[in-house]
Amino acid sequence: MGDCNNCTHERALTVEDDITVVFHKVDSHGDDHEESGDDEGTAERIHLRSNCRGNDDDAQEKEEEGGSETSQEGGEEKKKKTLCPPTFCIRGKPASREQNAREGPEKQKRCPGIGLFYAFLSTVFFSIIALLVKTIQGVHAIEISAIRCFFQMLFTIPLLIYNKTGFLGPKEKRKYLVFRGFVGSNAMILLFYAVQQMPLADATVIMFSNPVFTSLLAWIFLKERCTIWDCVFTVFTLTGVILIARPPFIFGEDLHGIEGNYTNHLKGTIAAFAGAIGAAMTYVVLRKIGKSVHYYLSVWYYAVIGFLECIITVSVLGEWKLPSCGRDRWMLMLIAVLGIAGQTFLTKALQIEKAGPVALMRTFDVVLSFIFQFIFFNRVPTWWSLGGALCVVASTSGVALRKWYSSSRKS
Repeated sequence: MGDCNNCTHERALTVEDDITVVFHKVDSHGDDHEESGDDEGTAERIHLRSNCRGNDDDAQEKEEEGGSETSQEGGEEKKKKTLCPPTFCIRGKPASREQNAREGPEKQKRCPGIGLFYAFLSTVFFSIIALLVKTIQGVHAIEISAIRCFFQMLFTIPLLIYNKTGFLGPKEKRKYLVFRGFVGSNAMILLFYAVQQMPLADATVIMFSNPVFTSLLAWIFLKERCTIWDCVFTVFTLTGVILIARPPFIFGEDLHGIEGNYTNHLKGTIAAFAGAIGAAMTYVVLRKIGKSVHYYLSVWYYAVIGFLECIITVSVLGEWKLPSCGRDRWMLMLIAVLGIAGQTFLTKALQIEKAGPVALMRTFDVVLSFIFQFIFFNRVPTWWSLGGALCVVASTSGVALRKWYSSSRKS
């Protein structure tokens, strides 16, 4: 006789038959058992139920061997022993299986906004990084980038070892990883430089225009579809950048609200605009790589190539110097830690939530930059900056909403 595991397997295959036999036994309780008897199939089903309840094995073997030769009283007594309620043998375990099958989705629905919360945390961390870069005095943006890349390397090495991804990646993807590291590190350097040369909010707004350029570059290099809406959003973005830059040949000599002289403001605008294009190119390369390369490996290339590039550039320019103030040194390390945390939370947000809602949540970065600029630097934004920010945020939100709608229709 088989064990209870075999009983479970057999029961799973004949659930409906088992239930039918149970009701047949109840309906025929008062009939003559000598005429109808216990047929072989009925005895086998009762025997299987007995195994699920864990009754005496010897009694069950006697029932299987004896069959209809047992007396009526013995058959009634044996039925009482072997017959068990359907709740335990039939519906108990399948119900638990259904409950386990629903357990995963229910767990995910407990916190429906956890993905957006991760996106919000990444936005806060990136905004604080820009604020810290703005407050550090006497340290070049390239040196700040080098220090951030160095600490990012230290934090990424144990993650690569733990995930057993290696340090080089697939051979056919290495050229894309190198290009991603080069473009991504340059975008970071340009952003830090723009923050040092112009108001914090203006640099953040221009840098935040990268989703619009991502769509255009994906159309050029990845042959993705480009609609009329992408062109409209691009025009809105360029309008916002022009309102923030305020070139004299359009706006005249009125430079009210510009931080420092106009030359530095123009340098910062160009750097932020180039950084936005570099960030957009980074996203296109990551989309080209796809999921065939682990995320931490991409971060590793970003940190290594960025560190080497920054060290060489700072050495050539002769700008390498440690900050004299101990507070600035701690802030440099904090920039590195917050950078890793921001990238981690952004990645987790994209794994849980769709890209559209995450991109919309990232627009809060612009709001935080204006708040930080007013609180820590006592600078009230001009109407030109607010108008430019409105144009850029509207265009990036439009891109996010359109992609969200497209992905929802496909799903």
